Amino acid sequence: MIAAALLTLREGLEAALVVGIVLGYLRKIRRLDRQGYVWIGVAAAVVASLILAIGLQRTGAQLEGPAEEIFEGTTMLLAVGVLTYMIFWMRYQARFIRVALEREVQVAVSQGHNWALAGLSFVVVLREGVETVLFLTAAAFVAGGLETVWGSLLGLSIAITIGALLYATTVRLPVQRFFDVTSVLLLLFAAGLLAHGIHEFQEAGLLPFLVEEAWNTAHLLDESSFWGSVLKALFGYNANPSLLEVLGYLGYWVVVLSSVRWWIDRMALQLDRVQS
Repeated sequence: MIAAALLTLREGLEAALVVGIVLGYLRKIRRLDRQGYVWIGVAAAVVASLILAIGLQRTGAQLEGPAEEIFEGTTMLLAVGVLTYMIFWMRYQARFIRVALEREVQVAVSQGHNWALAGLSFVVVLREGVETVLFLTAAAFVAGGLETVWGSLLGLSIAITIGALLYATTVRLPVQRFFDVTSVLLLLFAAGLLAHGIHEFQEAGLLPFLVEEAWNTAHLLDESSFWGSVLKALFGYNANPSLLEVLGYLGYWVVVLSSVRWWIDRMALQLDRVQS
């Protein structure tokens, strides 16, 4: 539930901020008469995301045995890749999003392309929606469907509230700090999801165990206990992981930390170019 709430809170807030930028610019140029098209795009993106969620859920429900394990493992690994890319992409593109969106809105309004506004909001919200559906589907395989649904509704409700507050008032929340903290938590979640994905492929007989049980801490913290289930849903806790799962988990962090260093060096280089 906690993982699902965190995922939908972050993705929902990203979508709310993007929509807020579009609506805010329309208000700035005194063209709020066009905001209806923006909401049409938002509604269409939400519907498309729900259709995708239902499709993935039904596909998984119809599979059994190795096919089900392969489907779950593939979904988890795909979610890890998209989640990791999304975090680094947002960190890099965040400073340019407002300018790019406002430029596109200005072009659409000046040329009278009302449906272009709907298309713009549809694309940006659908991107967040597809990511959210993929993450929640993977999370549901770990934490269970009902807990994931309640957690996602909680996170989405908070995101909508914060987004409306930022748009309708002069309140300024530490959004950047929020994204910094959630990025770390989501990377921890992704590492655990990778280990779970590896486990599913092992169960399907497609990956070796190397060593079937690297260690066993069930006597200290069982996965079925409250804290064990929380750590399993959030960070992929496994009381008796295989050696390949452990190597996959550690390998993910080697790649991520190397990417962080690369990203910092790249941003420093760009800053030097701007200053010179």
